[in-house]
Amino acid sequence: MVTVKDGERLDDLLGRPGKIIQSDDVFSFSLDAVLLAEFVWVPIQKGQLVDLCAGTGAIPLFLSYRTKGTITGVEIQSKLVDMANRSMAVNRLEERIRVVEGDVKTAATQLGHARYDVVTCNPPYFLANETSLRNQNEHHTIARHEVLCTLEDCIRTASQLVKPGGKVAFVHRPERLLDILTLMRAYRIEPKRMQLVYPKAGREANTLLIEGSKDGKAGLKILPPFVVYEEDDTYTEAMRAILDA
Repeated sequence: MVTVKDGERLDDLLGRPGKIIQSDDVFSFSLDAVLLAEFVWVPIQKGQLVDLCAGTGAIPLFLSYRTKGTITGVEIQSKLVDMANRSMAVNRLEERIRVVEGDVKTAATQLGHARYDVVTCNPPYFLANETSLRNQNEHHTIARHEVLCTLEDCIRTASQLVKPGGKVAFVHRPERLLDILTLMRAYRIEPKRMQLVYPKAGREANTLLIEGSKDGKAGLKILPPFVVYEEDDTYTEAMRAILDA
C-alpha cells in the first residue's frame, strides 16, 4: 500500500490511466512535460533513458507509455524524489523507473558516462538574477530558476550521459533558443529537430521543443507549429490526440 502523505494528492496523468502524487507545496507538472515526452524520439522495446530535473517524475511516467525501456530520473530535492518514487509504486513501475537524488552537475559521475540512449530535460527556465520572478516557495524557486543548475549544466551533463548517436531533448522558452543551439553544439549535440508551441493560433510561441543527436551530422528540421488551445479554450485536435493516445 503506497502512502499519500498529508498535504499531498493523487492526480490524474492528463488522459493516461496512471496517477501521480503532487502537492501544492511543490511545483506540479505542466503541459510542458506532456509535450516533451511526446516529442522526443524513444526506443520502443528496450533501451536506457535519463530524465534530468525530474521533479515528481511526470516525464518518466509519460515516457513509460511510449517505451518499454528503463528510465532513471535525477532530482536534487529529496522531497520530490520521495514523491516520485511513491508515484512509480502507485503505477507499479518500480522495476522500470527509478528517481535518484542527485545534482545535475555531477549526474554523469553518478550514473555513468555515455551509457544512455536518450536524455530528456525540462530545466529551470528563468535566470537566477531575475529576482523579480523568484517564488517565495523554495521548491518552486529551484524548479523555475537557475539557482542550483544552469542551462549549460543541463546540456553539458546530457552530452556526458548519452551514447554517440543518442538523442537529447529539451523543453524551454523560445527566447533561449540561441543559447540552447550554441550550447548544444559546444557540447557535441547536433540540433536535429525543433518545434515551436503556441498557446493559440495567432499568438506568440511560448514553448520550444528541441532534440539533438550526440556527434550527429548537421541538418535541423523545423516541424510544423503546434497549437494547444482553440479560441474557446478547448484543446485543439492535435493536443487531444496526444492526451487521448
